[in-house]
Amino acid sequence: MSLALRDQQRHNYGAYYGWPEDVRYELIDGLAYIVERAPPRKHQDFLLDVFRQIADALEGAPCRVYVAPLDIRLPHGNEADDDVDTVVQPDISVICDRTKLDDRGCRGAPDWVIEVLSPSSASHDQILKRAIYERHGVREFWLIHPVDLIVTVYRLVDGAYGRPDIFELKDTLACGILPEVVIDWARVVREG
Repeated sequence: MSLALRDQQRHNYGAYYGWPEDVRYELIDGLAYIVERAPPRKHQDFLLDVFRQIADALEGAPCRVYVAPLDIRLPHGNEADDDVDTVVQPDISVICDRTKLDDRGCRGAPDWVIEVLSPSSASHDQILKRAIYERHGVREFWLIHPVDLIVTVYRLVDGAYGRPDIFELKDTLACGILPEVVIDWARVVREG
């Protein structure tokens, strides 16, 4: 299932930033997708447990970890913020270049992005956003499947993701670009 569109018009960050805050959107190449209001509880449990482990591992490090909603503006070049037509809100973003951070979020690709799949956003995350992350240079992208208990890991090599690695949510898994960050799946996967 894909997310619904706000309308058929093309938008940019200038327009997006002025929209009421009662509905969340993501812009993908100018199209405004309505982001679900409240993901399932299991999604939230997975998200917060993974976020906590990353935040603990990165304490005192130059990289910063953020949980949605944080606007990640992905310009095509040097266009002004108001002209950027792609703005995403990944579930978890890790940004190691702090010059990309400002009061509105992040301008440029995070180093590592994690999306926890929900039925309402699965195709959006796996197809549209994966392509956007690849195109803009996100070095590592994880898709966590809380129902299937697997994680799909994409790593950027020579500007492309190529074939992903797929792991069961068992034991531990280190981030390829930040090997000091190790996710202990036993802390994430538990009956609730």
